[in-house]
Amino acid sequence: MSSEYELTDNYFPDLDSRWSELTGDESQPDPADAFVFKFHSVDEQLGPDQRWSTWLDVERGSRGPEPRPSWVVTEQAAIDTELGVLKTGKEADVFLVERAVEAIGDNPAKSSLLAAKRYRTEEHRSFHRSTSYVEGRRTRNSRDSRAMQKKTAHGRSVAAGHWAYAEWDALNRLWKAGVPVPYPVQIDGIELLMEFIDDGEGGAAPRLAQVRPSKELLGQYFEQVRGGMRELARAGLAHGDLSPYNVLAQGDRIVMIDLPQVVDIVGNPKGMDFLMRDCHNMATWFTNRGLEIDDQELFADLLTMVY
Repeated sequence: MSSEYELTDNYFPDLDSRWSELTGDESQPDPADAFVFKFHSVDEQLGPDQRWSTWLDVERGSRGPEPRPSWVVTEQAAIDTELGVLKTGKEADVFLVERAVEAIGDNPAKSSLLAAKRYRTEEHRSFHRSTSYVEGRRTRNSRDSRAMQKKTAHGRSVAAGHWAYAEWDALNRLWKAGVPVPYPVQIDGIELLMEFIDDGEGGAAPRLAQVRPSKELLGQYFEQVRGGMRELARAGLAHGDLSPYNVLAQGDRIVMIDLPQVVDIVGNPKGMDFLMRDCHNMATWFTNRGLEIDDQELFADLLTMVY
């Protein structure tokens, strides 16, 4: 072999001396420091209402859209603790869940409250949403589609997942479009985890139907509702079941909820009817509270966003 490829003692420069020149640090690094690992024990005993976070168990597309809010807990060591029931219904129950991780090393403790909406399984559920909502939608699996139409046990099971994913898709799409909806954290089968909308004092925010806002706040609420409906219409959608019971009042902010039945205004043969009903429901409530709103004018305004 030619000598020009031979390694000699002078081939490499004095790296320690070079380091001192560059950094002014006269100390000698200990190579062993690079192989020191620090471990912190974690209590793996969970309570009866606890589970390990399922954040990393779901597929990538089943986690919330980016950029994610800073409060979203993504650590693998996080624990979900069920704190109680927020709402029960014929189609789904909503639970309050805390997702938290303890301080580990230099990483601080972190926690957030989530609303866990769990659609009922076939033996405990009775769906009452009209098939009119899903006209124009496609079901990829023809067997599943036939089963849903015949309302077999398999079809009813598919329906639960169908409604859960319909709401998941709607929340993702609308949150990115700027519609005031809860941030969708993740979906796992028939369980949908989303932002918990609180009242600022640790409780759940009341529904719009439960509040008695001042005249000034009433006007602010309407502008937000109209703005949300306009963004929905811009996306070609109507809520389909919008009412003061499906809008939360969080201080001076409103949030639209219960979105599995969002309707394609153009693709659904009854899309315009659903949009008009949404307008009528909201206009009637605001008018009854002293703010005169014409449902026909609201409907016409939203149509300008569709076409």
